[in-house]
Amino acid sequence: MAEQPLAYFNGDWIPMEDCKISMDDRGFRVGDAVFEVDRTFNGTIFDLDGHMDRLFRSLKYTRIDPGLTREELNAITLEAVQRNKHLAPPGGDFNVRQVITRGRGVSVTEKAQATVFVGAYPMNFSRYASLYDEGCHVVFARTRSYHPDSLDPKVKHQSRMNFVLAELEASDVDPNSWPVLLDLDGNISEGTGFNFWIVTDGALRTAGDRAILQGVSRKAILELAENLGIPVILEDIQLYDAYTADEAFVSGTSHCLLPVSKLDNRPIAGDVPGPIVKQLLAAWGEKVGVDIVGQAQSQAGIGS
Repeated sequence: MAEQPLAYFNGDWIPMEDCKISMDDRGFRVGDAVFEVDRTFNGTIFDLDGHMDRLFRSLKYTRIDPGLTREELNAITLEAVQRNKHLAPPGGDFNVRQVITRGRGVSVTEKAQATVFVGAYPMNFSRYASLYDEGCHVVFARTRSYHPDSLDPKVKHQSRMNFVLAELEASDVDPNSWPVLLDLDGNISEGTGFNFWIVTDGALRTAGDRAILQGVSRKAILELAENLGIPVILEDIQLYDAYTADEAFVSGTSHCLLPVSKLDNRPIAGDVPGPIVKQLLAAWGEKVGVDIVGQAQSQAGIGS
């Protein structure tokens, strides 16, 4: 049996497979939990401050006390990578995950100790490595995003049944598709763990942050675009805008950004990947000192 990564779990470092919660834990009972997913480049976590900022905003909003300071959780996260660095294959990197639940209890009024998990494990590039060249198929699901008046999407929470339903609907169209949800007004909001973008007449267009998660990768792309002089428009985007776009892509922690080749089985009219996607990927790779596409395809055994 392969060596298990070590993870931090409620004060101890134990094999990840031994991290188990009680059936009474509110994270299991009602999804009363927040989380983050980070990744490394050359063993260094990308924008750890951005992830910690978002995590502690989520904790503050949901009134979960992790029992740890930001500095302590930051140090634990870095230690998780160090403890497992020997598990990464040559040229590989890590995903890092922090999950914090309110702990055991029937009611939020019960005083409970939070459940805290921090784990680092070698990245699996196989799902998306080929998509940098081929593009992914986005399917717009019927299930809608949570309205911000019900559950603010800026909180990275575990109450994600709408994402599950969207994945099921999209898989009925294409088992390998990437589901994207609309908001209650029919505007494109976000994917099930990623943000969605289009390019029209050389300008990036993506939803504002009222009804989407404020993605760390989204923030990185906004910064890259500013440095490259690429115009960015934050606005409501309808299906018409996506179907008629010059380019489309998705952004997320592990893959950074992937071109889209089809939207609801409608081919993108332009090249895949398009010039803006290529420009952003090259700039991102230069920023982190990694050939993002080359690493993913090499680790997935593509072209070797």
